[in-house]
Amino acid sequence: MASRQLRARIQPPQPLRRYGIGLKIENATPDEQRMTSPIVEWAISERPIAYPDALAVMQERAGAIADGRAHELIWLLEHPPLYTAGTSAKRSDLIEPDLLPVFETGRGGQYTYHGPGQRIAYVMLNLKQRGGDVRGLVSSLERWIAVALEAFNVKGETRPGRVGIWVRRPEMGEGAEDKIAALGLRVTRGVTTHGISLNVDPDLSHYRGIVACGIQEHGVTSLTDLGLPVTLADADVALRRAFEQVFGPVQPAASPRLGSLDTARG
Repeated sequence: MASRQLRARIQPPQPLRRYGIGLKIENATPDEQRMTSPIVEWAISERPIAYPDALAVMQERAGAIADGRAHELIWLLEHPPLYTAGTSAKRSDLIEPDLLPVFETGRGGQYTYHGPGQRIAYVMLNLKQRGGDVRGLVSSLERWIAVALEAFNVKGETRPGRVGIWVRRPEMGEGAEDKIAALGLRVTRGVTTHGISLNVDPDLSHYRGIVACGIQEHGVTSLTDLGLPVTLADADVALRRAFEQVFGPVQPAASPRLGSLDTARG
């Protein structure tokens, strides 16, 4: 009897909202949501990870997800200072090519910076089981970041034609706004890789070597730059709560094993 009652409570005609990685049931209890959501693992690496090593982990995990051998994964980490070039990157936007290492990557987008103090969240989700809506997923990832920023009383906004999350800077002039979080994805065999990056307390001077995301008329900022003494641990708590609000529950997992490659090389 109990199981029949539960099924009756979570099936339509309850309103459903599609968030890119599946269906989130309004008014469902946490237990009911877990029963209807796929397992999404949540892992955090405490030390910087070299970019090639992270890329190898993503590719291997995405293949395992596509084959049905692994759960989906959100992986939080940092990189040592570096630039990555997306598939739309223009060589002219690499202003100082010798400032930091540059890695070509298969994600969408242009040049971006990664480094200590920036929280990266690599997103490995099975789009084939989530309706295949890439644009819907991008919108959901942007919403995830915006909800996380609300924990620090920061209003993150989206802009047509400018992927990512932006904050208004009225103290810097009329219409001024800076980018606080970037987003770029790749989909292979129906599984996503790459993901988001949120500027918590990075060295913003490193952005001088590129035209970030190909946008010259606006700058970049961070939570610390906005006058907020936020740590990566604080950001991690906010990101997890926001992810569960937007997408559904996660399951804590160990950081991916890299063996001797567990820290950044060099």
